[in-house]
Amino acid sequence: MTDTIRAAVAGTVPVETTDPVNARILEVSEDRIQGFQAEPFAEISRLSGVELPAVLERIRAMLAAGVIRRVRQTMLATNLAPGALVAWQVDADQLDAAFTYMFQQDPFSGHVVIRSTDAETPGSKYRLWTTLKVPQGFSLRKHAEYLQAKVGAHSFRLMPANAVFTLGVGHVRRRGMEPGARSDELGHVQNTAVVELSELEWRVLGPLKREFEIDEIVEHPWEARAAEAGVPLEQFLEVARGLNERGVVGRFSTFLEHVKPSAAGTRVTRYNALFHWRVPAGREMDAGREVGRHYIMTHAYWREGGPEFAGVNIMGVAHGTEKELVLAHKAAIDEHLREAGIEVDYTNVFWGGRSEIKPSEILPSAYLDWCAREGVDPESMRGE
Repeated sequence: MTDTIRAAVAGTVPVETTDPVNARILEVSEDRIQGFQAEPFAEISRLSGVELPAVLERIRAMLAAGVIRRVRQTMLATNLAPGALVAWQVDADQLDAAFTYMFQQDPFSGHVVIRSTDAETPGSKYRLWTTLKVPQGFSLRKHAEYLQAKVGAHSFRLMPANAVFTLGVGHVRRRGMEPGARSDELGHVQNTAVVELSELEWRVLGPLKREFEIDEIVEHPWEARAAEAGVPLEQFLEVARGLNERGVVGRFSTFLEHVKPSAAGTRVTRYNALFHWRVPAGREMDAGREVGRHYIMTHAYWREGGPEFAGVNIMGVAHGTEKELVLAHKAAIDEHLREAGIEVDYTNVFWGGRSEIKPSEILPSAYLDWCAREGVDPESMRGE
């Protein structure tokens, strides 16, 4: 047991998100360290005003205690691998087994959530929701069909993002946010085109995106990763900066455990809501950028729900500790869309229940390894 774990267990280092020092760190480290940073923990220290040794100690302790579930450099995976939000229709008695399979057995499924609606609505029979990405060169639909057979799903709906309007987390800094709080600027539209990488870039990207163990939370975290990639540190940093310039690097982030309570019973958030809106064809970009202005939104996309979901085309996720407050945020967004002259003729809310999150694997080599383990001919899974 390391000194950090001993301290976390003994309670000598505060690990709750409500601790003032931890809150200052997390308000920055959740989603304000954008792009690639050669010294990410030093940047967290600079922006939070907390001394670097304390930043390292607190993040290690929170990770050891499970308050932070992972620390990693995120990638804009929509630019590195074809992906989609997927809704699955699974019989009620198979739902938990399907959930477990997607989370534990499929490295390409990321967010895995069982959702429900307050009343029977279009799409409410689709209880299992996942994000799915497959590495370049392979077919998203073929992989989904493989998963469908594995879990016994009756049907599925693939909903790739036509545009991304906001993508972040920031649960700590969203506490106490008033419904309707939004930016003066329209939501930024993120490119979803897939970028091709060189062999060297893929070699650096693997260690770059791997989550950090406790003993890797150090002042200079990339030295060991460069050695793992088999390149000098300066070359590793140069390639990482190049990936950043090409728009495939996301944020350096500490991801909180926001579903399960901490040892002290504290929850970062309680309600996870997936909002659906149907706006007129041709107004999707306008509506998405208006929704993306609202600070409460952790995700906002243009996705086509199709007839299974009454033709909805704007989707987004918001979190909160009180259901009524989450609905108040949605009502404020609905009103804002009306004020902006954007008609919403159908809307719905899918509430999150059982939930697990892991990064989707995006390395082409990982897909070949998976095919070998599953006894699948990789050529049969190639894109059309």
